[in-house]
Amino acid sequence: MDSLKIFLRRPAGVIGLLFLMIIIALAIAAPYLFPDDPWDMAGAPFQPPLSEDLPLGSDMLGRNVAAGIVYGARVSLTIGLASTLAAVLIGVLVGAFAGYYGGKVDDLLMRVTELFQTIPGFILAILLVATLGPTLRHVIFAIAAVSWPPLARLTRAEFLRLRNREFVQAAVCQGQGALSVVLRHILPNAISPIIVTGSLTIASAILIESALSFMGLGDPNLMSWGFMVGSARSVIRQAWWMSVFPGVAILLTVLAINLVGEGLNDTLNPRISRKRGH
Repeated sequence: MDSLKIFLRRPAGVIGLLFLMIIIALAIAAPYLFPDDPWDMAGAPFQPPLSEDLPLGSDMLGRNVAAGIVYGARVSLTIGLASTLAAVLIGVLVGAFAGYYGGKVDDLLMRVTELFQTIPGFILAILLVATLGPTLRHVIFAIAAVSWPPLARLTRAEFLRLRNREFVQAAVCQGQGALSVVLRHILPNAISPIIVTGSLTIASAILIESALSFMGLGDPNLMSWGFMVGSARSVIRQAWWMSVFPGVAILLTVLAINLVGEGLNDTLNPRISRKRGH
């Protein structure tokens, strides 16, 4: 309850959460708001916003832009959440092993992490999707593959900070195994910065997915915001709404997630909370 009260005192975090809840609600309600397939023709091509049955207009093939945005929210949120969960799982495992055991294990795992970080993340994502094929699973895998190194380094730093603390050493002296010490004593005390970083990783994943779809490397069977912006770039002067509305959707979603992440950081980091509370 105390954490919730601290979060509610952060107007930016509350506003971001409200925006995010609206976006999630629209994504869930997409089949009820627009029962027809977003790829189907809904009217005449190039209809401007506020046309009959087309609140945000239509594209060059007569598809409903509003339907595309709502269904695109499902794709972006699904990819963002799934790829972030995979990245957190990999990053926490690598960072926990490296930070807890140290020595050669730490050196080996950190060299692997640095290897991934030497390659620009977006370039690596393009290579992976282009090689494996532009499917939903491959896009999620590619984004997770470029997102886990920062989480691994953060987890390692937290484990290095905590492994020599008195309560951890007491658990070791009591004969508890490494798995028990990690899961019961170290990880719960290291989880706060991981949660904050993970929430911000969702925003980065949505941006990467949008960029991949913009370049034609998204799943061709799924309507996405990046695809909508990319397909409309050649007619932006003739039909501005085709690229502006999905672009605004990307902007608002990423902004909302970042605001929530900032609010979580204030809530879960007591030193920052106390400092800003004065």
